[in-house]
Amino acid sequence: MGKVIAIANQKGGVGKTTTAINLAASLAVLEKKVLIIDADPQANTTSGLNFSPENDQKRTLYEVLIGELDIRDALIQTEMDNLHMIPSHINLVGAEFEMIEAEGREIALRNALAPIRGEYDFIIIDCSPSLGLITVNALAAADSVIIPVQPEFFALEGLGKLLQTIRLVQNGINPELTIEGFVVTMFDGRTKVHAQVVGELREHFQDMVFRTIIQRNIRLSEAPSHGKPIILYDVMSNGSTNYLNLAKEVLQRNSPASSQSKEENNEQQ
Repeated sequence: MGKVIAIANQKGGVGKTTTAINLAASLAVLEKKVLIIDADPQANTTSGLNFSPENDQKRTLYEVLIGELDIRDALIQTEMDNLHMIPSHINLVGAEFEMIEAEGREIALRNALAPIRGEYDFIIIDCSPSLGLITVNALAAADSVIIPVQPEFFALEGLGKLLQTIRLVQNGINPELTIEGFVVTMFDGRTKVHAQVVGELREHFQDMVFRTIIQRNIRLSEAPSHGKPIILYDVMSNGSTNYLNLAKEVLQRNSPASSQSKEENNEQQ
């Protein structure tokens, strides 16, 4: 059965969508079958993989969540053989209101994924920068969470609210949810404060912080405007290397030998 990983942080501008797209693409290059789900009404993952959310508004995550569409009918084949996507649209904003009185509203995505989950090695969910019902659905459906963190002090201060939400989900609708890890994004080695924040993050969360650091990279920021993950846009760039290394680290963390250690780390948090 596929591993479901939510990419979440309620703070915007931390590289969440960039991480979702490029981690998914890198896992696909490493011969894993991957599904990426755009669970953000802004639909940046959708456009970042060269699809317009305006082209087919009736085959998106919104229709799946409100029960109008079978999840298989929302699947899109991307430019990469091993990578499928479920797109988003601004209509997804309305799902929170339409689902508010629905029975089992927090687990709608989990239920929708059940029939296809075993067909993928990894399912990556790009969450919106909020802690509303759609994000709760993503956390309820996920096995684990990857939290992108920009190395700024204000970014660290905002982690508390996200971790509190994760605990609420763990205590309520998804007790199996774990933190896959924290990934540092937009790192600039010339900036002293960046190194300092990374040091504090590693000191507090220890092995839960990925060894791989995503460096600030011009080519990485250009890739979405071309509708491509960095590995297709510029395979020789630092951004491509960083995300390939992150994907390899995710695979390593999900190997049988590392499972027990990761569970112990999550229990300590």
